[in-house]
Amino acid sequence: MKALVASDYTPLDRISVTEHPTPTPEAGQVLIKVEAAALNPLDLMLITGAAKESYPAAHPLVVGMDAAGTVAEVGEGVSGYAPGDPVLAFTGQAGAVAEYTVASPGPLLARRPAGLDSAHAAAMPESGLTAVCLLRAVALAEGESVLVVGATGGIGLYAVQLATALGARVVATATEEDEGYLRGLGAAYTVDYRRADVVEETLRLVPGGVDVVVDVVNMGERLTDTARAVRPGGRLVSPLFGPAELGRDVSPVYIGSFQAQPGDLEDLAARAADGRLQVEIGARYPLDNAVQAVADFAGKHIRGKVVITTA
Repeated sequence: MKALVASDYTPLDRISVTEHPTPTPEAGQVLIKVEAAALNPLDLMLITGAAKESYPAAHPLVVGMDAAGTVAEVGEGVSGYAPGDPVLAFTGQAGAVAEYTVASPGPLLARRPAGLDSAHAAAMPESGLTAVCLLRAVALAEGESVLVVGATGGIGLYAVQLATALGARVVATATEEDEGYLRGLGAAYTVDYRRADVVEETLRLVPGGVDVVVDVVNMGERLTDTARAVRPGGRLVSPLFGPAELGRDVSPVYIGSFQAQPGDLEDLAARAADGRLQVEIGARYPLDNAVQAVADFAGKHIRGKVVITTA
């Protein structure tokens, strides 16, 4: 099969689309004929080794962790799935940008409902589930205010919509070009991070500070600055890592990897299929152009997800 492969830790321009053995589903796995896959920031770190202390990669590495397609084969002991079933999946840290990949039934594999095509389905698992888990980790409630930093990225776009659906009042970072789009997704306010200080503008919009900050951009000590937008006693949540203390009784919550619950991925897919959740695809590439897709994902501002199609 064709796959996007990194033979070792390498610069992004040294990966290639090449022939790679088709995986065989082990007991408890399904083989998926991939129709579309999506890129995530962690993919870049796995390629270059920037995250190898926390997320070591096995080589050769087939890039990608989000896939959608149809079940081609089921392994021993698998029930509830059969060849031909349309699905979407989080495959773990590798394997998605290929003609075939494997996934395990459970919270990270779901049937793809009618009305949700494979490209939009592939754009959901990692980013959508991370957004779900971020909001769950801080128990965001109806009537609370939340600042989403990184609102036009994959995770951020889902966080804005899911927070709005919970009844929260959302402040979203955005460029002037994206302001209308984010308001259409439910953001009550937007802050142009290129023209204004995000914290100061948020405090102007929400005097006293927001109840929650969801920051999917900053890490380390930079989160201390973002935390200034939180009211005393509020919460800050990040999928990255930062200080144990943020001051002013602001509680930091870090989720290094999401813990999806049964039904989470099915719920996201159902919302997307019936229009309650908008899935933004910022760029699409065929598998043969996957190296360029990675380069553009790393080097350009792209709203939403980068999707690579195999069919």
